[in-house]
Order: sequence, then structure tokens, then C-alpha cells
Amino acid sequence: MNRHYLLISVCSLLLFAPATLDAQKVVRKSIRQGNKVYAKEKYTEAEIAYLKALEADPASKEANYNLGNALFKQEKTKEAFEKYQLALSKETDPLKKASILHNAGNSLMAMNDYAKAVNLYKSALKLNPSDDETRYNLAVAQALLKKQQQEQPQDKEDKKDEEKQEQQDKEQQQQQQQQDDQQKQQQKQQQQQQQDAEEQVSREKAQQLLDALMQDEKDTQEKVKKLQMQQGKAKNPEKDW
Repeated sequence: MNRHYLLISVCSLLLFAPATLDAQKVVRKSIRQGNKVYAKEKYTEAEIAYLKALEADPASKEANYNLGNALFKQEKTKEAFEKYQLALSKETDPLKKASILHNAGNSLMAMNDYAKAVNLYKSALKLNPSDDETRYNLAVAQALLKKQQQEQPQDKEDKKDEEKQEQQDKEQQQQQQQQDDQQKQQQKQQQQQQQDAEEQVSREKAQQLLDALMQDEKDTQEKVKKLQMQQGKAKNPEKDW
């Protein structure tokens, strides 16, 4: 929300609240100093001065209200709204309450809370029906609220589409993960089968080699035995003269 669309009420900047006798001078001096630098658009210095006033009198409705204005000028809209609420809770004068409601509405506008801003502007106009600035801001808030309400169904539809797409993406990721897991499991099984086959071949080769060695050993023993038998037959007996 562009701030130049909003008209800010500062009618009570120069007001002072009664405080305790000990703190009254500090409060007045600090608010006066804050108003002075606020008028020069030195909003940070104004904030410091109003905070000093609140240290002396935390219940000062003027210090809270003026601090809200200084915070709003620094685009600290949430903090400004809180200060306006504090000031509103202390204020009893209808016109001053209308000014506080006006600026509190501006804070809500800056936070895009148009519905609540409309309500605050209406409340301000009930207290001060002749305030054209509040009436103007109310018209702006109502127009923006209408636009926001018209856009909400499309926003909901867009969000629904996004959620649907996210769900589809999630399912695709799960399917891909399952496929990857299955592929890894198949590869593992194939590797195990290949390893088992290689081990089986190795065992068969070892058995064949052992069988061959045993056969060679058997053949060798048979050859030795035959040779021994042949040698035994080759010996000549004594001649029979």
C-alpha cells in the first residue's frame, strides 16, 4: 500500500497529558522535543524523544500516540498500531479518539488488513462525522477490500492447483524411488547369481583337477606295479643241468 494514498491525522501532536508532579516536566519537555524534530521529518529522533517521555510516564496517551506516528513514518506499522491501541485505551475525548482510530486504520492499511481498517475508519467517522480525510481513507480501504475479495477465489484456486501439482510431483518421486530400488535389487540379485555361478564353476574345476590328479596317481601306481611284475618275471631260474 503506497502511503501517499493515506491522509495522516496529526492534530494532537502538540497535546500534553498530565503526569505525576515529578515526571510532568520530563514528559512535557520530551514531547515538545519530539514534536519539534517530527516537524523536521527526523522521525528516528522523534521516536527517541517520545520513548523518553514514556519512561517518565508509561501511561501518557499523547506520548504513545505521537510515538505511533513516528513509528508509522518509519514504516514500523505493526509497532505503530500497538502504540495507537495503547493511546486509544487511555483517551476519552471523542475527537482525539477519532484521530487515533484514523491513524490506527492507516497502520492496518499498510499491513493490507483492509477489512479491519474499514471498521476503524467507520468508528472514527461516528466520533467525528465531519472528518473528510477519514472519509477519503475509508473509500480507499473499501475499494482495496473489494479488490482483495475478488482476487481471493482465484488465489484459492491457484493454491489448490499448486497443492495438486505438489502431490503429483511427490507421487512421481515416490514411483521413481520405487523403480530405482527395484532396479538396485535386481542388479544385486544378478550379481549374486553371477557370483554363485562363478563359485560353482570354480568348485567344479577344482573337483575335476583333483579327479585328474587322483587318476594320474592311480595310473602311476598301476604302471609301477606292472613294471615290478615284469621285472620279477624277467629273472632267470637256475639251469637244470
